[in-house]
Amino acid sequence: MTVRVMLVDDQALLRTGFRMVLDAQPDMEVVAEAGDGAEALEKLRATAVDVVLMDVRMPRLDGVEATRRICEGGEGGPGDPRVLILTTFDLDEYAFSALRAGASGFMLKDVPPNELLSAIRAVHSGDAVVAPSTTRRLIDRFSSLLPSTSEQPAAKELERLTDREREVLLLVAQGLSNGEIAQRLVVSEATVKTHVGRILTKLELRDRVQAVVLAYETGLVRAGGGGLS
Repeated sequence: MTVRVMLVDDQALLRTGFRMVLDAQPDMEVVAEAGDGAEALEKLRATAVDVVLMDVRMPRLDGVEATRRICEGGEGGPGDPRVLILTTFDLDEYAFSALRAGASGFMLKDVPPNELLSAIRAVHSGDAVVAPSTTRRLIDRFSSLLPSTSEQPAAKELERLTDREREVLLLVAQGLSNGEIAQRLVVSEATVKTHVGRILTKLELRDRVQAVVLAYETGLVRAGGGGLS
């Protein structure tokens, strides 16, 4: 199956470079380009796209708001595109906002081509491409963007989870991989994957990146990595 990709970046030279890399792959095709979020939404209404490579800082409509509209389902045409944010170190706060808006992950613009290709394939298959430890560092660094403890909503969503599922969610949010969680809980990795899948289903989340964000927003985990007692 060919992965249909849209490139959204206000720098034409970068789009050209990404297009050369992607079009050289037998399983990928760049089907559209846009110079800002508004143009991207317009083209999505008429173009079937699987994965959107989205810049964050652009004129007219930035990548965060464009991501939110795409992921809410109010914009776009055929299919259900997933969004992969491309950012730089000095724009990490925007990447975090995009994760909250529904992006499936983020990568730096200077990522090696093979890693970018792997990320696109992972997003297309339904996975997140941000390592849990990287997500945790990002959230810790920009914890000021999160509500304070007094402002955090009552975590009614978490009441849907069993005690073991809450425990697994806490460990996911603390940056542990499935294998590390399995060792910590003395269970198989397959069992952990099952728990993670149930967590995503019950909380109506797209992937574990969104699960990490929710864990912080609901107060299950505080910035700094500690769980709440």
